[in-house]
Amino acid sequence: MKRTLIIFLSVCTLALSASLADSRKSPQSLYIERYADLAVDEMYRSGVPASITLAQGLLESRYGQSELAVKANNHFGIKCHNWNGGRMYYDDDRKGECFRKYDSPEESFRDHSDFLRFRDRYRFLFDLEHTDYEGWAHGLKKAGYATDSKYPQKLIRLIEEYELYKYDIQGSVERVLPESPAHIETVKPLSDRQSETFHFSLSRQMYSINGVPFVYSLDGESYASIAARYNIFHKEILRYNDLKEDVTLYPGTVVYLQKKKKQAAKGLDKHIVEESGETLDDIARRYAVRLSSLRRMNRFPEGYMPKEGEVIILRK
Repeated sequence: MKRTLIIFLSVCTLALSASLADSRKSPQSLYIERYADLAVDEMYRSGVPASITLAQGLLESRYGQSELAVKANNHFGIKCHNWNGGRMYYDDDRKGECFRKYDSPEESFRDHSDFLRFRDRYRFLFDLEHTDYEGWAHGLKKAGYATDSKYPQKLIRLIEEYELYKYDIQGSVERVLPESPAHIETVKPLSDRQSETFHFSLSRQMYSINGVPFVYSLDGESYASIAARYNIFHKEILRYNDLKEDVTLYPGTVVYLQKKKKQAAKGLDKHIVEESGETLDDIARRYAVRLSSLRRMNRFPEGYMPKEGEVIILRK
């Protein structure tokens, strides 16, 4: 009995000590402890540096204590932007602005990573070294993430004050960062050997996107003339390019010479529409994905016109 009592008192003492220790920690330190592993996981999933994620979370959510963070699990101040999930209306730059509402902080962190990785305006950031937190901080401001002129300095100060940069190299021995979106999407010239793989003579420079060979059309060419040049049936080349009938072919157009893929290259899971007027055909051509597959993955009817800010699924 006495032994049990001693053990019980010891456990209570340890718990009380831990509680007192936590009470002496700043809310910023507690926030970092709670979300550091999540930020590191997101870094290896998306390529966004953990230090940047944590610094933005600290700043945007007031270390998890803002009304948006508490009531909507929104740690990064991301507004609705054609959002189909939960919503919370909050006075920010303007009265009653719409912000995204999440079921959990984890969902907020994931959406923040995707928000950066799959928008063209932030794409250049992923070509920086992931340890270049200063470059990322200034790049976010340059790309329009925040209107505050001191935004980069605020992020850098948080990263250096709390040594958040150490999380950028956490797990670097066992885990690998994803390739940058721009590198994955790079148009690759085909060599003679590669052209043989596709059964085409390299009579002019050919290229590939997502492993699908194509040429850039020249002045005066048509789909029919390109098809004849590469021994492809006219109907086939139209089908490869998601066309039902011949259309005017402008110089510099990407003309695919084989079937496009059912999904985009690995690492290009989504596309976020940045400009009004961008069509599904534009997106299908850019990523070498069949238009029918794009519609099916997103459950879009024929003729659907994407909206600015809409997320288009490229891989299942």
